[in-house]
Amino acid sequence: MEEKLGQEPSDLIKIVLYGPESTGKTTLAKQLAEHYHTVWVPEYAREYLQKKWDETQEICTLEDLISIAEGQMDLENRFAKQANKVLICDTDILVTKVYSEAYFDGYCDPVLEQNALNNTYNLYFLTSIDVPWVKDDLRDRPDERPLMFNLFKTALEKYRRTFIILEGTQEKRLQKAVTEIDKLLIHD
Repeated sequence: MEEKLGQEPSDLIKIVLYGPESTGKTTLAKQLAEHYHTVWVPEYAREYLQKKWDETQEICTLEDLISIAEGQMDLENRFAKQANKVLICDTDILVTKVYSEAYFDGYCDPVLEQNALNNTYNLYFLTSIDVPWVKDDLRDRPDERPLMFNLFKTALEKYRRTFIILEGTQEKRLQKAVTEIDKLLIHD
């Protein structure tokens, strides 16, 4: 199982869009991939949990989290082989760890936690909650956005991840993200 949660070696600059639900991560992932003529790694949990909901009307359980993390890492490792200098990740398994602790009384499977901490990325973009929340089948905490944002920010600080908070319009977020990624490309 642990090998399914690890990153394959790569010289890519890896960027993670990170933060609470409905904060513009997927939109920005698509924009950045287009800008850098590369690929973006979609969020596996959305596909997995939407399928579960459509088939059974059941929500995420603790037992789903390892499968979600394995699916996410499989996607990341496969898309990394197609990327052009930069890999844009719509999420990572540190997100899965934060959600595990938020939804399951502070618990995170130790294997998931260890791999979430071992996997490395060049930069995280923490997306702010200053955009409208959009309802769908999976999103469920519109009133807890400040709390969730703080949980995500605290995890980045605790694990000493390099991150930048993105706020404002889509255009402003994209411009700031491009500026920061360009700095990484210059130093690469």
